[in-house]
Amino acid sequence: MTPPQAMLRLLALCLGMVFLAACGGREASVVKPASTAAMALRHSRGELDDPRIREASGLAASRLHRGVLWLHNDSGDTTRVFAINTQARLLGTYYLSDARARDWEDIAIGPGPDPDLDYLYVGDIGDNQMRRKYIVVYRVPEPDVRPHQEAVEASLDGVETLAFAFPDGPHNSETLMVDPATGDIYIVTKALGRQSVYRAAYPQRRDTLTVLEKVTELRLQGSGALTQLAVGGDISPSGRWTLIKSYDVVYQWDNGTAPWYRSDPIALPYVPEPQGEAIAWAADESGYFTISEEAGGVPAVLYYYALSPREGTFRSTRLRD
Repeated sequence: MTPPQAMLRLLALCLGMVFLAACGGREASVVKPASTAAMALRHSRGELDDPRIREASGLAASRLHRGVLWLHNDSGDTTRVFAINTQARLLGTYYLSDARARDWEDIAIGPGPDPDLDYLYVGDIGDNQMRRKYIVVYRVPEPDVRPHQEAVEASLDGVETLAFAFPDGPHNSETLMVDPATGDIYIVTKALGRQSVYRAAYPQRRDTLTVLEKVTELRLQGSGALTQLAVGGDISPSGRWTLIKSYDVVYQWDNGTAPWYRSDPIALPYVPEPQGEAIAWAADESGYFTISEEAGGVPAVLYYYALSPREGTFRSTRLRD
Protein backbone atom coordinates (compact mmCIF):
# COMPACT_ATOMS: atom_id res chain seq x y z
CA MET A 1 0.00 0.00 0.00
CA THR A 2 1.24 3.47 -0.85
CA PRO A 3 2.69 5.50 2.06
CA PRO A 4 0.46 8.30 3.32
CA GLN A 5 0.63 11.58 1.51
CA ALA A 6 2.13 13.33 4.52
CA MET A 7 5.10 10.95 4.53
CA LEU A 8 5.70 11.56 0.83
CA ARG A 9 5.65 15.31 1.38
CA LEU A 10 8.23 14.86 4.10
CA LEU A 11 10.37 12.89 1.66
CA ALA A 12 9.97 15.70 -0.83
CA LEU A 13 11.34 18.22 1.64
CA CYS A 14 14.15 16.09 3.05
CA LEU A 15 15.36 13.95 0.17
CA GLY A 16 13.96 15.26 -3.08
CA MET A 17 16.75 17.65 -3.99
CA VAL A 18 19.42 15.10 -3.09
CA PHE A 19 17.96 12.53 -5.44
CA LEU A 20 17.46 15.08 -8.19
CA ALA A 21 21.11 16.00 -8.06
CA ALA A 22 22.33 12.41 -8.00
CA CYS A 23 20.09 10.75 -10.62
CA GLY A 24 20.50 10.85 -14.36
CA GLY A 25 18.10 9.82 -17.10
CA ARG A 26 16.06 11.60 -19.72
CA GLU A 27 15.32 15.19 -18.76
CA ALA A 28 12.39 17.28 -19.94
CA SER A 29 11.46 20.90 -19.39
CA VAL A 30 7.95 20.87 -18.00
CA VAL A 31 5.98 23.97 -17.06
CA LYS A 32 3.15 23.17 -14.66
CA PRO A 33 -0.09 24.98 -15.58
CA ALA A 34 -1.47 27.54 -13.17
CA SER A 35 -3.70 25.95 -10.56
CA THR A 36 -6.52 28.38 -11.39
CA ALA A 37 -6.56 27.15 -15.00
CA ALA A 38 -6.56 23.54 -13.85
CA MET A 39 -9.42 24.21 -11.46
CA ALA A 40 -11.43 25.73 -14.30
CA LEU A 41 -10.93 22.65 -16.49
CA ARG A 42 -11.63 20.05 -13.81
CA HIS A 43 -15.18 18.71 -13.73
CA SER A 44 -16.49 16.61 -10.86
CA ARG A 45 -18.49 13.62 -12.10
CA GLY A 46 -19.53 12.52 -8.62
CA GLU A 47 -18.44 10.62 -5.53
CA LEU A 48 -18.05 6.85 -5.73
CA ASP A 49 -21.27 5.37 -4.46
CA ASP A 50 -19.83 2.03 -3.26
CA PRO A 51 -18.05 2.10 0.14
CA ARG A 52 -15.97 -0.95 -0.82
CA ILE A 53 -13.92 1.19 -3.20
CA ARG A 54 -11.78 2.94 -0.62
CA GLU A 55 -8.35 2.82 -2.23
CA ALA A 56 -8.86 3.29 -5.95
CA SER A 57 -5.47 2.61 -7.47
CA GLY A 58 -6.11 1.95 -11.15
CA LEU A 59 -8.52 3.28 -13.77
CA ALA A 60 -9.30 2.41 -17.40
CA ALA A 61 -12.06 3.47 -19.80
CA SER A 62 -13.86 0.85 -21.87
CA ARG A 63 -13.42 1.31 -25.60
CA LEU A 64 -16.32 -0.97 -26.48
CA HIS A 65 -18.95 0.30 -24.06
CA ARG A 66 -19.42 4.06 -24.05
CA GLY A 67 -19.54 5.51 -20.54
CA VAL A 68 -18.03 2.53 -18.68
CA LEU A 69 -14.89 2.76 -16.52
CA TRP A 70 -12.95 0.01 -14.74
CA LEU A 71 -11.09 0.38 -11.43
CA HIS A 72 -9.83 -1.62 -8.47
CA ASN A 73 -8.52 -1.15 -4.95
CA ASP A 74 -4.92 -1.06 -3.82
CA SER A 75 -3.37 -3.89 -1.80
CA GLY A 76 -5.46 -5.60 0.85
CA ASP A 77 -8.55 -6.23 -1.26
CA THR A 78 -9.78 -9.42 -2.91
CA THR A 79 -9.37 -10.34 -6.59
CA ARG A 80 -12.10 -8.06 -7.88
CA VAL A 81 -12.48 -5.18 -10.28
CA PHE A 82 -15.34 -2.71 -10.35
CA ALA A 83 -17.23 -1.25 -13.28
CA ILE A 84 -18.65 2.24 -12.83
CA ASN A 85 -20.19 4.74 -15.20
CA THR A 86 -18.92 8.24 -15.85
CA GLN A 87 -21.11 9.57 -13.04
CA ALA A 88 -19.25 7.30 -10.57
CA ARG A 89 -22.20 4.94 -10.07
CA LEU A 90 -21.41 1.25 -9.55
CA LEU A 91 -22.36 -1.04 -12.44
CA GLY A 92 -20.80 -4.29 -11.33
CA THR A 93 -18.29 -6.17 -9.23
CA TYR A 94 -16.32 -8.81 -11.11
CA TYR A 95 -14.10 -11.41 -9.45
CA LEU A 96 -11.12 -12.77 -11.36
CA SER A 97 -11.02 -16.57 -11.14
CA ASP A 98 -7.67 -18.26 -10.47
CA ALA A 99 -6.00 -14.98 -9.50
CA ARG A 100 -4.35 -13.55 -6.39
CA ALA A 101 -4.33 -10.00 -5.07
CA ARG A 102 -0.98 -9.23 -3.52
CA ASP A 103 -0.54 -5.58 -4.50
CA TRP A 104 -2.74 -4.55 -7.41
CA GLU A 105 -1.66 -1.12 -8.61
CA ASP A 106 -3.00 -0.38 -12.09
CA ILE A 107 -5.40 -1.58 -14.77
CA ALA A 108 -5.33 -1.18 -18.54
CA ILE A 109 -7.36 -2.17 -21.58
CA GLY A 110 -5.78 -3.50 -24.75
CA PRO A 111 -5.74 -6.19 -27.40
CA GLY A 112 -5.08 -9.84 -26.74
CA PRO A 113 -5.17 -13.30 -28.29
CA ASP A 114 -8.63 -12.84 -29.85
CA PRO A 115 -8.53 -9.86 -32.26
CA ASP A 116 -12.29 -9.36 -31.88
CA LEU A 117 -12.09 -8.76 -28.13
CA ASP A 118 -10.72 -6.15 -25.76
CA TYR A 119 -8.97 -7.39 -22.66
CA LEU A 120 -8.61 -6.14 -19.11
CA TYR A 121 -5.02 -6.16 -17.84
CA VAL A 122 -4.69 -6.01 -14.05
CA GLY A 123 -1.22 -5.26 -12.72
CA ASP A 124 -0.18 -7.01 -9.50
CA ILE A 125 3.06 -5.04 -9.74
CA GLY A 126 3.46 -3.24 -6.41
CA ASP A 127 6.46 -4.07 -4.26
CA ASN A 128 7.09 -1.43 -1.60
CA GLN A 129 9.82 -3.50 0.05
CA MET A 130 11.32 -4.47 -3.33
CA ARG A 131 11.55 -8.16 -2.44
CA ARG A 132 9.38 -9.85 -5.06
CA LYS A 133 11.14 -12.27 -7.38
CA TYR A 134 8.45 -11.72 -9.98
CA ILE A 135 5.34 -9.66 -10.62
CA VAL A 136 2.10 -10.66 -12.30
CA VAL A 137 -0.28 -9.17 -14.84
CA TYR A 138 -3.68 -10.82 -15.19
CA ARG A 139 -5.41 -10.72 -18.58
CA VAL A 140 -9.07 -11.51 -19.14
CA PRO A 141 -11.62 -10.63 -21.87
CA GLU A 142 -13.60 -7.52 -20.97
CA PRO A 143 -17.17 -8.46 -20.02
CA ASP A 144 -20.25 -6.84 -21.51
CA VAL A 145 -21.25 -3.94 -19.24
CA ARG A 146 -23.81 -1.24 -19.97
CA PRO A 147 -23.60 2.26 -18.47
CA HIS A 148 -27.17 2.23 -17.12
CA GLN A 149 -27.44 -1.35 -15.88
CA GLU A 150 -28.26 -2.30 -12.32
CA ALA A 151 -25.20 -3.32 -10.30
CA VAL A 152 -24.33 -7.01 -10.68
CA GLU A 153 -21.79 -9.43 -9.21
CA ALA A 154 -20.11 -12.01 -11.41
CA SER A 155 -16.98 -14.11 -11.87
CA LEU A 156 -14.64 -13.69 -14.81
CA ASP A 157 -13.29 -16.98 -16.15
CA GLY A 158 -10.50 -17.51 -18.62
CA VAL A 159 -8.04 -15.39 -16.66
CA GLU A 160 -4.48 -15.67 -18.01
CA THR A 161 -1.48 -15.22 -15.73
CA LEU A 162 1.47 -13.33 -17.20
CA ALA A 163 4.51 -13.48 -14.88
CA PHE A 164 7.45 -11.11 -15.30
CA ALA A 165 10.83 -10.53 -13.68
CA PHE A 166 12.86 -7.34 -13.90
CA PRO A 167 16.30 -7.85 -15.48
CA ASP A 168 18.04 -5.80 -12.77
CA GLY A 169 16.34 -6.88 -9.56
CA PRO A 170 13.02 -6.06 -7.87
CA HIS A 171 11.30 -2.69 -8.33
CA ASN A 172 8.19 -1.06 -6.97
CA SER A 173 5.82 -0.14 -9.79
CA GLU A 174 2.37 1.43 -9.97
CA THR A 175 2.03 2.14 -13.70
CA LEU A 176 0.82 -0.46 -16.21
CA MET A 177 0.04 0.40 -19.84
CA VAL A 178 -0.78 -1.61 -22.96
CA ASP A 179 -0.05 -0.39 -26.47
CA PRO A 180 -3.34 -0.68 -28.43
CA ALA A 181 -1.52 -1.21 -31.74
CA THR A 182 1.11 -3.77 -30.76
CA GLY A 183 -0.22 -5.34 -27.56
CA ASP A 184 3.11 -4.63 -25.84
CA ILE A 185 2.90 -4.18 -22.06
CA TYR A 186 4.77 -1.30 -20.40
CA ILE A 187 5.57 -1.12 -16.70
CA VAL A 188 7.03 2.05 -15.19
CA THR A 189 8.77 2.01 -11.83
CA LYS A 190 7.99 4.37 -8.97
CA ALA A 191 11.20 5.90 -7.65
CA LEU A 192 12.64 9.28 -6.79
CA GLY A 193 14.69 10.81 -9.55
CA ARG A 194 14.44 8.22 -12.30
CA GLN A 195 11.54 6.16 -13.58
CA SER A 196 12.61 3.03 -15.44
CA VAL A 197 10.42 1.82 -18.29
CA TYR A 198 10.18 -1.90 -19.04
CA ARG A 199 8.44 -3.68 -21.88
CA ALA A 200 7.00 -7.13 -22.43
CA ALA A 201 6.57 -7.47 -26.18
CA TYR A 202 3.49 -9.16 -27.57
CA PRO A 203 2.71 -12.03 -27.63
CA GLN A 204 3.42 -12.53 -23.94
CA ARG A 205 3.96 -16.12 -22.80
CA ARG A 206 1.34 -17.42 -20.40
CA ASP A 207 2.22 -19.31 -17.21
CA THR A 208 5.93 -18.84 -17.92
CA LEU A 209 8.28 -16.37 -16.26
CA THR A 210 9.42 -13.75 -18.76
CA VAL A 211 12.26 -11.28 -18.20
CA LEU A 212 11.19 -7.74 -19.02
CA GLU A 213 13.19 -5.57 -21.41
CA LYS A 214 14.35 -2.22 -20.05
CA VAL A 215 13.79 0.34 -22.80
CA THR A 216 14.61 3.68 -21.17
CA GLU A 217 14.70 5.83 -18.06
CA LEU A 218 12.49 8.86 -17.59
CA ARG A 219 13.17 11.83 -15.38
CA LEU A 220 9.97 13.57 -14.43
CA GLN A 221 11.29 16.96 -13.46
CA GLY A 222 9.53 19.20 -11.02
CA SER A 223 9.85 21.14 -7.81
CA GLY A 224 9.66 18.18 -5.44
CA ALA A 225 9.51 14.43 -5.03
CA LEU A 226 5.75 14.28 -5.51
CA THR A 227 6.16 15.49 -9.10
CA GLN A 228 8.56 12.64 -9.90
CA LEU A 229 6.85 9.51 -8.58
CA ALA A 230 4.98 7.70 -11.36
CA VAL A 231 1.73 6.37 -9.86
CA GLY A 232 -0.42 5.61 -12.92
CA GLY A 233 -0.60 5.86 -16.68
CA ASP A 234 -2.48 5.09 -19.87
CA ILE A 235 -1.87 4.94 -23.62
CA SER A 236 -4.74 6.42 -25.62
CA PRO A 237 -6.97 4.15 -27.74
CA SER A 238 -5.42 5.43 -30.97
CA GLY A 239 -1.91 4.91 -29.62
CA ARG A 240 -1.08 8.55 -30.32
CA TRP A 241 -0.81 9.85 -26.75
CA THR A 242 0.60 8.56 -23.47
CA LEU A 243 -0.26 9.83 -19.99
CA ILE A 244 1.73 9.22 -16.82
CA LYS A 245 0.77 10.96 -13.60
CA SER A 246 2.68 11.69 -10.46
CA TYR A 247 0.96 12.88 -7.31
CA ASP A 248 1.15 16.51 -8.46
CA VAL A 249 1.56 16.52 -12.26
CA VAL A 250 -0.01 14.81 -15.29
CA TYR A 251 2.57 14.30 -18.06
CA GLN A 252 1.64 13.71 -21.70
CA TRP A 253 3.79 12.33 -24.50
CA ASP A 254 2.97 12.75 -28.20
CA ASN A 255 3.88 9.36 -29.59
CA GLY A 256 3.93 10.43 -33.23
CA THR A 257 5.85 7.91 -35.31
CA ALA A 258 8.32 6.92 -32.58
CA PRO A 259 7.86 5.01 -29.32
CA TRP A 260 6.30 7.34 -26.77
CA TYR A 261 9.27 7.28 -24.42
CA ARG A 262 11.60 8.81 -27.02
CA SER A 263 9.79 12.15 -26.98
CA ASP A 264 9.61 14.81 -24.28
CA PRO A 265 6.45 15.30 -22.24
CA ILE A 266 4.36 18.34 -21.54
CA ALA A 267 2.31 18.96 -18.40
CA LEU A 268 -1.47 18.88 -18.65
CA PRO A 269 -3.97 20.58 -16.33
CA TYR A 270 -4.32 18.76 -13.02
CA VAL A 271 -5.41 19.63 -9.50
CA PRO A 272 -3.59 17.37 -6.98
CA GLU A 273 -5.89 15.01 -5.08
CA PRO A 274 -5.44 13.67 -1.54
CA GLN A 275 -3.97 10.37 -2.80
CA GLY A 276 -4.45 10.51 -6.55
CA GLU A 277 -2.98 7.40 -8.16
CA ALA A 278 -5.33 6.61 -11.04
CA ILE A 279 -5.73 8.10 -14.52
CA ALA A 280 -7.36 7.01 -17.78
CA TRP A 281 -7.96 8.45 -21.21
CA ALA A 282 -11.57 8.92 -22.21
CA ALA A 283 -12.42 6.42 -24.93
CA ASP A 284 -12.67 9.19 -27.56
CA GLU A 285 -9.49 10.92 -26.34
CA SER A 286 -11.41 14.12 -25.65
CA GLY A 287 -9.96 14.25 -22.15
CA TYR A 288 -8.99 12.11 -19.19
CA PHE A 289 -10.36 10.90 -15.87
CA THR A 290 -8.66 10.81 -12.49
CA ILE A 291 -9.65 9.45 -9.11
CA SER A 292 -8.03 9.30 -5.69
CA GLU A 293 -7.93 6.92 -2.81
CA GLU A 294 -9.98 8.06 0.15
CA ALA A 295 -7.56 9.85 2.46
CA GLY A 296 -7.90 12.06 5.49
CA GLY A 297 -11.67 11.71 5.49
CA VAL A 298 -11.94 13.09 1.93
CA PRO A 299 -14.26 10.94 -0.23
CA ALA A 300 -13.14 9.59 -3.59
CA VAL A 301 -14.41 11.75 -6.45
CA LEU A 302 -14.26 10.96 -10.16
CA TYR A 303 -12.88 13.96 -12.05
CA TYR A 304 -12.80 14.66 -15.77
CA TYR A 305 -10.49 17.07 -17.62
CA ALA A 306 -11.63 18.06 -21.11
CA LEU A 307 -8.86 18.83 -23.58
CA SER A 308 -9.09 21.28 -26.44
CA PRO A 309 -9.94 19.64 -29.79
CA ARG A 310 -6.81 18.46 -31.56
CA GLU A 311 -6.14 17.30 -35.06
CA GLY A 312 -6.43 13.54 -35.20
CA THR A 313 -8.53 13.18 -32.07
CA PHE A 314 -9.65 9.58 -31.99
CA ARG A 315 -13.22 8.45 -32.51
CA SER A 316 -13.52 4.70 -32.17
CA THR A 317 -15.79 2.95 -34.63
CA ARG A 318 -16.08 0.06 -32.17
CA LEU A 319 -17.76 2.06 -29.44
CA ARG A 320 -21.28 0.96 -28.74
CA ASP A 321 -23.90 2.06 -26.23
